[in-house]
Amino acid sequence: MADAALFIGYGRPARARERQAIELFNLALALYANLQERGEIESFEPVLLDPHGGELAGFFLVRGTREQLDRLRDHGEYQRLIVRAGLVIEHFGVIAGHIGEGLADRMDLYGHQVEAQLASG
Repeated sequence: MADAALFIGYGRPARARERQAIELFNLALALYANLQERGEIESFEPVLLDPHGGELAGFFLVRGTREQLDRLRDHGEYQRLIVRAGLVIEHFGVIAGHIGEGLADRMDLYGHQVEAQLASG
């Protein structure tokens, strides 16, 4: 069961890189679909955002166990995709996240730290 996620956020394509950005988006869809089919990730969801005046144009949310996502980050095809995205897409970034039991564990840790901080003064 997924306890972790990767938030892969992106802005608009760099000028004159629009075609490469579309190709890269399609490569990402194919890679994540293949990884999901092979059970290497639990699921993924691509999201395109409506224009809103900010830098974020969309994101992929990739779900899996912490171990699955650690292996994904070492996967050669994923690494090539991430490097290419950094060359073609503005405001590109990957952030690890916590979902499911991972979220519950993090919130529990946070709650304990809050209580410890309050108890110490």
